[in-house]
Amino acid sequence: MECATCGYEVFLNPRPTGTAIIFDDADRFVVIRRARPPQVGWWDLPGGFCDGWEHPRDAAVREAREELGVEVRLGAFVGMWIGTYEYQNEQLSVLDCFWLARLAPGATITLDTSEGTEYAWVPLSDPPPLAFITMESAIREVRRLPGRLVP
Repeated sequence: MECATCGYEVFLNPRPTGTAIIFDDADRFVVIRRARPPQVGWWDLPGGFCDGWEHPRDAAVREAREELGVEVRLGAFVGMWIGTYEYQNEQLSVLDCFWLARLAPGATITLDTSEGTEYAWVPLSDPPPLAFITMESAIREVRRLPGRLVP
């Protein structure tokens, strides 16, 4: 998109995100029920937009800390998918990046209630509908991974 007056060009590139798919030893992963738009009330994965020059991997770790009050150890990169995110009545393109993860030893989840109203451990074999299609794609991909490569 280019300004007709000054010629300044703006690219509508996807905004990067980082998300942790946190597993336990029973092949379950953590979901959070969204407390804010978009998709209020839907199940979500801990993650969010990158800050400034932040790498999506670092964003996944930070978001888990902010949303669940825990440190995580990231494992294998699952993949990235382009999706949409509604913000201020506009559909933004996003580049959602996903990593397998585990809670750090001794970590106890303390949910940030401004982010989620509840959390649950759900089986990979029977996940609930998730807030964003890219999350559904990531979970399908994890189900195909041999050994899951979780740290």
